[in-house]
Amino acid sequence: MEPRIPVSPSERIETLLCNMALTGFQGRRIGESFQVWQSMIEDPDCTIFLGLSGAMIPAGMQEILVSLVKNHYVDVIVSTGANIFHDICEHLEVRHYLGHHEVDDNELFSQGIDRIYDVFAYEKEFRDIDLKIAEFSIENSPFKGSSREYIKKFGEWMIDLSGHNHSLLGSCIDEGIPVFIPALCDSSIGIGLLIARKKGSDVIIDQILDIDEIVKYVENSQKTGVVYIGGGVPKNFIQQTQVISSIHGKGNEGHNYAIQFTTDAPHWGGLSGCTFEEAISWGKEHIECKKVQCFCDATIALPFVVSGLLSAGVKRKKRHNCINF
Repeated sequence: MEPRIPVSPSERIETLLCNMALTGFQGRRIGESFQVWQSMIEDPDCTIFLGLSGAMIPAGMQEILVSLVKNHYVDVIVSTGANIFHDICEHLEVRHYLGHHEVDDNELFSQGIDRIYDVFAYEKEFRDIDLKIAEFSIENSPFKGSSREYIKKFGEWMIDLSGHNHSLLGSCIDEGIPVFIPALCDSSIGIGLLIARKKGSDVIIDQILDIDEIVKYVENSQKTGVVYIGGGVPKNFIQQTQVISSIHGKGNEGHNYAIQFTTDAPHWGGLSGCTFEEAISWGKEHIECKKVQCFCDATIALPFVVSGLLSAGVKRKKRHNCINF
């Protein structure tokens, strides 16, 4: 047994997190998640997958996520369509605003204001972005390919349109990090695609190809690590890669490192709260996986842990993409 120590104030956040790893409850889990993430970053054989759900971009996490990409603390991103849509909005100067969770929503509706808990945005501006997505899709019709290929092409078009690349998607394109959106139609990106189809465009997002492409990253990696912000489709889409790889006879018996920040709980039976211990029974996590699940709002945990990695000076070189599509 290791003695616990009281947490002392520190000017260095990595010191604070390491001290928290010797305390208890979810504070301990935050500290341990910092240590596990640092271990996977420092493992030269590990490919790191980020599963991104929840309204992270509207909640102000864009710069944190951009830092992850620019420092190559992740290699592959699987996101909800909503997060990438809101990232596109910010890239094209459509903003999210400080609001309040106690408000007259009928009044907001009458003024064309959308509410995401305590964040506000203008519906008309969102619809303008829907039309931009439709415009791009019409210009690039016909198209048939994976969500990774589609969103990369859109990101390049968006960068040309805006004259800069400062966004999560723009940074991913700049750093060569693929972005998959396996439930792309469950978002405003899907709305834009439908608008384009109604106007005669021929754009088909092949979500089965998404599976084939992401599995190649696992099958070409000696080790894999996963970081889940929330759960949902991004989590399952990454988790199942080890199962598919084993069917192909190319798996490594589960992910070697695993972190999750979630507010869900395992006893409801849903995947977002499912423990990594349970995942071992499926072969999704390796029996010796270094793993930690922190039951905490990701908008609290993520800034702490990423700031700790940066403060500690954790370095990682850009990994060469040897996957041919």
